Amino acid sequence: MTNKHCFHYFLQGYSLIQMPGIRRYVILPMLANIIIMSLMFYWFFAKISSWIDFGFAFLPDWLHWLSYIMTLVVVVTMAVFFCYFFSTVTNFIAAPFNGLLAEHVEAILTGLPAPETTFWDIIKDIPRIMKREIQKLIYYLIWAIPLLLTYFIPLFGQTITPIIWFIFTAWMVNIQYADYAFDNHKISFNQMKVLLSQDKLDNVAFGSLISFFTMIPLLNLVIMPIAVCGSTAMWVDRYRDQI
Repeated sequence: MTNKHCFHYFLQGYSLIQMPGIRRYVILPMLANIIIMSLMFYWFFAKISSWIDFGFAFLPDWLHWLSYIMTLVVVVTMAVFFCYFFSTVTNFIAAPFNGLLAEHVEAILTGLPAPETTFWDIIKDIPRIMKREIQKLIYYLIWAIPLLLTYFIPLFGQTITPIIWFIFTAWMVNIQYADYAFDNHKISFNQMKVLLSQDKLDNVAFGSLISFFTMIPLLNLVIMPIAVCGSTAMWVDRYRDQI
């Protein structure tokens, strides 16, 4: 078991996307990310003020003196939610290319040759990859919907729910990007969750880093390939030999 921390894998992901043998597999996922994130963030900032007003409607009058703090909490909570939502949409589109990126990153890190993958191979794999993406989405909704409903509980929803929501989102973000390496080896979604749970704190911390940088303009446009590469490096160090 490696003792490398989550920030090491984030920095390693940043280094890996710049390697000559990796750059060409980064371009398509990054372009998809840039286009979708730009459009969705424009929409998000156009709507955020009305969502804040809606959220305050559930805040008791005697807590309105906390409006400035609550505004910050609501904005951060909604930003985290939509960052995950945006990345989910982008990952549906870029999933086949992210899997290919993870495959070649693993080959470089292990020194083993990457499988020969043609464009036709990618096309044939799309149904299986989409099924996996739907699995992740269902898992997310099973937990996200009840958690979001707690937001309407006065006081609890405006104080405790955002903290739980951030931790949950970090876990889901980590699952999203870790899954490409696991799926390349046909490891089931449930088995992957069990393995990731062995290092749950580190995996939540890695997901938190990705979530945080997703909210930073410009950096959020390249965060997806960094996350894929960093997660693949963690797969090679921690989980590959357990299979």
